Amino acid sequence: MNILHIDSSILGANSITRSLSALTVERLVAAHPGARVEYRDLGASPIGHLTGEEFAARGKAADPVLEQFKAADIVVIGSPMYNWTISSQLKAWIDRVAVAGETFGYSAEGPKGLAGGKQVIVLTGRGSSLLDKRYTGLDHQEPYLRAVFRFLGIDDVTFVQAQGLALSVNARPAVQAKAEAEIERLFAVQRRAA
Repeated sequence: MNILHIDSSILGANSITRSLSALTVERLVAAHPGARVEYRDLGASPIGHLTGEEFAARGKAADPVLEQFKAADIVVIGSPMYNWTISSQLKAWIDRVAVAGETFGYSAEGPKGLAGGKQVIVLTGRGSSLLDKRYTGLDHQEPYLRAVFRFLGIDDVTFVQAQGLALSVNARPAVQAKAEAEIERLFAVQRRAA
């Protein structure tokens, strides 16, 4: 079992998605003793944005970011919402793993995902609560990530949302506790199913 743990927050220790993704990986390792975990911190060590030269060279040289993704059975992503979408750091990573002929292909029938069989768990942090009807249509984070992973052939995608962090100065403890409880429920359901 290979677990790829991705953090994409630029907030370091102040990031709620980092603590939630770490808890998720901890529970995964407990559920899968002997699992191998690889960690990539896109906030602290960003991947450069894809250039035209790099795009043209795809398939001619091994890309360690792509190979790491392809080797993973489970991908855990800490994804804060910035300006209604994912971080640019996470987008740069996606641009490295969404590669024609590697993780998706085209045919006369249309596109086909080639990276199926993986599980993806996304831990989000949001200043607002998108459960509030005033924000209808502004979520370009979860729909985008679902579309990307579906395009790559991955249908097993779970989201745990930490919402409303900026609604009051004291919001974080309750928001974090709710998200942590959701993570615990997720693994309790998986244990019962096993």
